[in-house]
Amino acid sequence: MSWPAFNAFLNFSCAFLLLLGWREIRAGRRARHRAFMISAFLVSVGFLVSYLLYHSYSGSRSFGGQGWIRPLYFAVLISHSLLAAAVVPLVVVTLSRGLRGHFVPHRKVARWTLPIWLYVSATGVIVYLMLYQL
Repeated sequence: MSWPAFNAFLNFSCAFLLLLGWREIRAGRRARHRAFMISAFLVSVGFLVSYLLYHSYSGSRSFGGQGWIRPLYFAVLISHSLLAAAVVPLVVVTLSRGLRGHFVPHRKVARWTLPIWLYVSATGVIVYLMLYQL
């Protein structure tokens, strides 16, 4: 497995764990929700470390697609990049509030954090597919 493929796998895994965590809290299973969300956080940290290491050694790759796919790729990439930067503090605040048992403020910020985090994880996989598989 290539390094970019591994990073995409981590993004996919994070999205899957987030969905499982969301399902568990909807079912009232707080302990399982907590385990899935902490796992998603750890996978995200692993992704960030791996991504930074890869790009420090390999640089970046330019998108070679032409035609209608090119503006689509850049729209996905730009939204992904901006939201990836924005979601970091949201994740930290959400996780911190949940771990400290401050569930009302946790829930308020989690309503924003979850969809943004899911979008970032899913579009990370899409960017990989468009950049390395098309």
